[in-house]
Amino acid sequence: MLGLHRQRMSFEEWEALPEKPKVEWVDGEAVWSITPPSFDHGLAQPGLAILLREAFPSLKAVTEVDLVLPHNRIRIPDVSLCERRPPDGRRIVEPPVLVAEIISPSTRGQDFIVKSGEYAAAGIGHYWLLDPEGRTLLALTLVDGEWQEVLSLDAEHPAGSVTVGDHGTVEVDLRQLLDYEA
Repeated sequence: MLGLHRQRMSFEEWEALPEKPKVEWVDGEAVWSITPPSFDHGLAQPGLAILLREAFPSLKAVTEVDLVLPHNRIRIPDVSLCERRPPDGRRIVEPPVLVAEIISPSTRGQDFIVKSGEYAAAGIGHYWLLDPEGRTLLALTLVDGEWQEVLSLDAEHPAGSVTVGDHGTVEVDLRQLLDYEA
């Protein structure tokens, strides 16, 4: 069976789980995808982190680091862009400047609906959803607690730029990011 798996357990049991697979913590449940990531997901994640690291050298672009959220949640975004290292060197506790999820068919609803609300409630300024299969990127910015679209890329319009707060602007080209020809 493919998709998301949930298992009720204590926080201490969750912390004792091995690092792999990527297991999030939501309201007293361990939550993880039992669908392995695709090749294109694996290609997109480091590509996006490198793009952000090069565009914003004063910020820290990291992949799959625990992010502590309000309401008893710890998510593990595919990419986080932070102003500084976490105090404990392990979990991000201050809202990142930007988080990005690489969309998989099994997590699409979680990423677009559930996580978008959690990230907004945490005060994260920018949320990107990159879909390697659909060859799309949706860049959102938080305005008065609501997400507003600032860039939408697809096969017809594969390139554009996004301003990320006061940190500057990044040029994004899906063809390069997802390594495909037009």
